[in-house]
Order: sequence, then structure tokens, then C-alpha cells
Amino acid sequence: MRTLLGTSLALVLFSTAPARGQLRYTVDLRGGGRSHTAAVTLDVGSLAPADSIFQFAATAPGTYQTMNIGRFVLDLRATDASGRTVPMRQKSTNTWVFAAPTRVRQVRYNIVDTWHTPVREFPIYPMCGTDIDTDHALLNAHALLGFPLRMQGSRMRMKVLRPEGWTVVTPLREGAEGFEADSYDHLVDSPVLMGQNLTTATLTVTSVPVRIAVYAPTGGTSAEQLAGSMRSMLNAAGQFIGGLPVDRYVFLYRLTNHAPGSMGAWEHSYSSEYVLPDVPFDARVGAGVTDIAAHEFFHVVTPLNIHSEIIEHFNFVTPTPSQHLWLYEATTEWSSEKMRQEAGLISTGEYLSALAGKIRTDRRFYDSTYSMTKLAATSFTTEGARQYGNIYMRGAVISGLLDIRLLQLSNGRAGLRDLVRGLARDYGKSRPFPEDSLFEIIARRTSPEVLDFFARYVQGAEHLPIREYYASLGIDFEDGPQPRFVVNPNPTPEQLRLREAWLHGGTNAPSAPLATPAAAANPSSGTAP
Repeated sequence: MRTLLGTSLALVLFSTAPARGQLRYTVDLRGGGRSHTAAVTLDVGSLAPADSIFQFAATAPGTYQTMNIGRFVLDLRATDASGRTVPMRQKSTNTWVFAAPTRVRQVRYNIVDTWHTPVREFPIYPMCGTDIDTDHALLNAHALLGFPLRMQGSRMRMKVLRPEGWTVVTPLREGAEGFEADSYDHLVDSPVLMGQNLTTATLTVTSVPVRIAVYAPTGGTSAEQLAGSMRSMLNAAGQFIGGLPVDRYVFLYRLTNHAPGSMGAWEHSYSSEYVLPDVPFDARVGAGVTDIAAHEFFHVVTPLNIHSEIIEHFNFVTPTPSQHLWLYEATTEWSSEKMRQEAGLISTGEYLSALAGKIRTDRRFYDSTYSMTKLAATSFTTEGARQYGNIYMRGAVISGLLDIRLLQLSNGRAGLRDLVRGLARDYGKSRPFPEDSLFEIIARRTSPEVLDFFARYVQGAEHLPIREYYASLGIDFEDGPQPRFVVNPNPTPEQLRLREAWLHGGTNAPSAPLATPAAAANPSSGTAP
């Protein structure tokens, strides 16, 4: 997830128990637009005696925040086959307990959207919540649907009753009886944007269909305009990754000037959703949207194809952080910018200028004594939330340093991109790595010396060796209130050799239309303000 103030973890499907039947949800949006409310009905078929817990999400993958969706629930009641009420009690903010679960056949409740419902603490990012109105809706399943806790892995169907004429865009497959999902996780992984006056466009990236949908109240930006801006970036991403590991992808854009809290984006396995300013489209707007989309799109690699068991087995009840936020978010942020530099979509100077901006932001707005692992461990707390945005600043700087270090250790053959590709190939969607073993796994693949890097700069918060690492490329780092990078036009042969590898992602990298060494050696193009 990326916010506009900072700059996010794709969901991975799993089952906590063998699927038992199907949970059938009906979400009625008709008539609830003015009150920003959905009426939800769940038909359970039958429940086992142990299915006494009815749960709403405390958090969701990739949000790194406490959400407590139970706060938005109204008038929850359970009934039996004859329509008689089955007693239940609220155990906590997000948990209800059925007195006689085997009698329950239906659960009904109303739920207000997160956009229009003020809360005192733990506000929900707008792209991670729900927005229900008279002419549109942005739906995230975790912010709508409760579930019997032991049935998280059961197959599910979600039928959405909406006004006639609404366009619907989602990565889910919609059948005659509603949207079909393999599990609760699959539903949460599949946002829905629907409404009047949606514009849509479709691109093809490495043979994969990519659909774009836009809801813009003013009509100032259309899907076709965004498609034109994003096309080169998407093709560059396909080249950088070496082909997309998905068979489809959806971008959902809800544009507004009245979102509650920070705007930004949230990624999923086959989609990403964005809440951004509703302004007239121009080249600058297109470039800004493309910048954010590049980050979210790259999440099809991390953590969709590279993730630990904590992500594989997501806990919607108790927020459980993974120490490898540096990989999921910081490396993704680095990749989203490095792939554009390598493809020639931005100059080396622009890449270094953005890097200098991240260094300034780290020093000005965040506590640099927070290590990346401490930031991950505290991300669900109020204290950690204040530091979270630095994963896209200091974290991305660290990933850039790791890239250089890997090139140094491999004599220029392989950098961070090669490491990410190899991990994605050998692990993938259904094989997580052990949470406590990733650093050792990387050391075995690269060099034992990399463990010292992780100990100092990821697990620890030592002063970053920016000047020393970039000097090995023949790039000078001028520190101060306005730090900047200056490309030396007369590097030594050793510096030039490593710079060439850095520009192209390593000498093992496949051929692609990358930035040229001549452009990198130009002092004007290599100077960052």
C-alpha cells in the first residue's frame, strides 16, 4: 500500500480449515446510498457445533493498520430455518458468539461505510475501506463481510444488488448467482468498483489483459487517458520482471477531492485500487498516477510470489506483522523506480533526484533510529503508524544500497533484481519462505557477507553508507540540507564497469531497451537538486 504522503502486500490465498459447503452473501446497495449503508445477508446452510464465533476483520493484508471493522456494524442478528432469532452476544469489537450455532441458517446486519463514518481512533485509509453512495460504490470485502471464524477457507459467493445500469469492474468472476470466490481471503483480495459513468480501457502487457476503470465525478480524467500514460510503464514492468506472473490484472481508480484521510493506493494479487485527487487530466497528472501505479503493479512479485508463512496464513483476528516489510514494500518501491530508469522512461538524473528526495524526507519527517524490522514490528501500533511512511523513503534507499552491494559481491553479475526473480521462481504463490530464515536463504544464494548488510541496515539502524556505495559507481553524494548526487564524467575503469552493471541490472540481465551509459555519464543529467 502506498499513501501520497509516504508512498504497499498482495494477498495470498490459503485455507485455515477444509472447505465446508459455501457461504452465500447478499449485499444490497439499493436504497442505502444516501445513508452510506449496505444491508448484508449471509446464508450459511448449516454450521457445526464448533462454529460459534462470527468474526469481522481487525485488519487486512497490506494495510499495516488496525481497522476493527466491527465498529461499523449495526443490528446484527441470527435466525434459524423458521426465522426465529438465535441468541448471540458481542464478545469484543469484532467478535460475536452464537449461543446455538447448529440452529443458525442466516445472519443479517447493516454496515455503514468507512468513508462517511467518523471514528476516534484507527482511521481507515480510504482505498482500504468502503464508499457507498447513490451513484457508485467502492467495496472491499473485509470492510463489509463477517464470517464464521472456522470457515475462512470455505468457498464463497457474494451477490451485490445494485441500481440498474451500473458498470462493475473487479478481478472476480461474476456468475448468474454473484461473484465467486475460493475463500474469504480471495474475496478480500478482490475489490469492486461499480457505478454510473465509469470509464474503462483495456491494454495487453506480455500477453496479459490489463483493465483500467475510473470513477471521476467531474469527468476530468478517463480510463483511456490513464491507459495512454501507463502503457510504457506497464511494458517496462513486464520486461523488468521477465513476464507477468498473473493471467489478468485490474486497476481501479476512485477519484475525489473529499476522501477521508490520506489518499493513496492498495495492491492485491490481480488488482490494485487508488483514491486520488479528481483534477483535469494533463501530462503531469498522468505521470503522477503512473508513478504510484508502478509501485502497486510490481507487487505481483512481492509479496504475491515471495512471502513468508505469516503472509501465507493471514490472521484477520489479531494483527501479526512480518519482519520482512523491507522486502514487500521497500524493495517494491525501489523496483518501481529502477525499472523505469533501466527502460529509459526516466533519466539517470531523474532517478537519482528522486533518491535524494527520499533521503531528505527520511531525515526531515521520520525517526531514522527506527530499523526496518522495528518499523515492521510496530506497524499496527499508533507509534509505528507515524513511522510507517519511511518504509518508502529510508527503506527504498536501503534497497538501492542492497542492489549495489549485491553487484559488488558478484563482480557485477547480479543485483537485487536477479535476487527477486530467483526467489519468485523458487518459491512462488503457494510456497512461502520461513519467516526467520530469509536472510540466511539470501546469503546462501549470494554471499555470506550480505548478512552483515542486513544486520547493520535492515535489522539495525546504523548510518547508511550512501557516499561509499555510490562512489563505487563513480557517483558522488554531496550531503547537507539539500543532498544531491552528481555523476562523475570521468570514472575509473572499475567504477565504470560497476556503473554499467548497475544501469542495466547486472551483466546477467536480459537485453532490453535500457538507459545508455552515455546519458549516465552526462554531468547535467546526473545531478539531483
